[in-house]
Amino acid sequence: MQWLPIARDAEVSTRPLAVTADGVPLMVYRPEPDADPVVFADRCPHRLVPLSAAVVEDGRLRCAYHGWEFDASGACVTVPSQGSIPPRASLPPGPPIKIFDGTIHVLAAGLPAPDPTELLTNEDPALRHGWHPVGLATERLDEVQLLGETFRLAESRTQERWGMIWLAPDEPKVGLFTDPDADDRDYVGAWLPPARTPASAGLVADNFLDVAHFPFVHAKTFGAAEEKTVPRYEVSTEPYGCRSVQEQWFDNPEDPGVLAGIRPVRQRRRATYVYRAPFQLLLRLEELDAGAVKTILFFAQPESATSTRIYTKMLFHGIGGVPDPSAEVVAGEVAFEEAVLAEDLELQQRLRITGLPLRMRDELHVRADLLGVHLRRILADFRS
Repeated sequence: MQWLPIARDAEVSTRPLAVTADGVPLMVYRPEPDADPVVFADRCPHRLVPLSAAVVEDGRLRCAYHGWEFDASGACVTVPSQGSIPPRASLPPGPPIKIFDGTIHVLAAGLPAPDPTELLTNEDPALRHGWHPVGLATERLDEVQLLGETFRLAESRTQERWGMIWLAPDEPKVGLFTDPDADDRDYVGAWLPPARTPASAGLVADNFLDVAHFPFVHAKTFGAAEEKTVPRYEVSTEPYGCRSVQEQWFDNPEDPGVLAGIRPVRQRRRATYVYRAPFQLLLRLEELDAGAVKTILFFAQPESATSTRIYTKMLFHGIGGVPDPSAEVVAGEVAFEEAVLAEDLELQQRLRITGLPLRMRDELHVRADLLGVHLRRILADFRS
């Protein structure tokens, strides 16, 4: 039998530790301070997010992305978005472990299966047939990085839209969506500074469409007030795209009507998600009680296998109780959205998977993941 060292016994605590054995990502932790160490594959079965980013409370391992909880045996005990535990939610058994010479070893023959290999990465050739954002018009770029290649703008198929330059290396299968065009003319707009992440553009798009991670990833900004249970919602399909209109409750303490005592803090909101392949996204938030509207345009540029550039434009109407919000109000909204994005980027830094899985069986989808399921099906169709 071959035993592989993974960590010093003294280094392992109730804080999960990412390790590797024979190229297989693992995580090791103690359910309680004095408990024996436990080893599992370093991925949650739900969205394959590393469990080494999880936290341990009362002996339970809680995934940082959606709050799924597992006991020391690996059994799933909590799925916050729906309450019921779906089949296959528990962690596959980890490899046998043995401690000698102060080092934790795992049995090579018991290592879990590797991560899925059928992934949509940032360098997938199929992405050549899509429109991609490659920079703000104000950046005045001559060359850009896209799909692991360098493109000269003067020699490429390009167009300008929403203050951005778009490039399609080959004949695009689908155009840019038109939803925000009227808002772009009539609303007050503002850009966030472009950001980068090592996560693939497919994973970035999936994160934007995900409606169940707010209470966990965004607890420091707005997520603490969000409901953990996600009500059923519908998704309608469009050519190489989809949309979903959802009615939600949210806390709106900044509403002038709340401050004046006219409206309660808890209010209704209509959230409209729009997706167009490969990486065009939009979220329109309509405050049904206060009347304000916020539209978030979100685009991802797959620069290389390990880099995605993110562009975010915000469009406002009625924020702060006036049709055209002041520069101070807009700056505050932008700063808040930057903080929200930073929370997503922080978790994405921990990812150990290089692309978006497109086979349904490689992840465990639940009711709240309907938008993500549509995203995968659309990209699989786009890829074919």
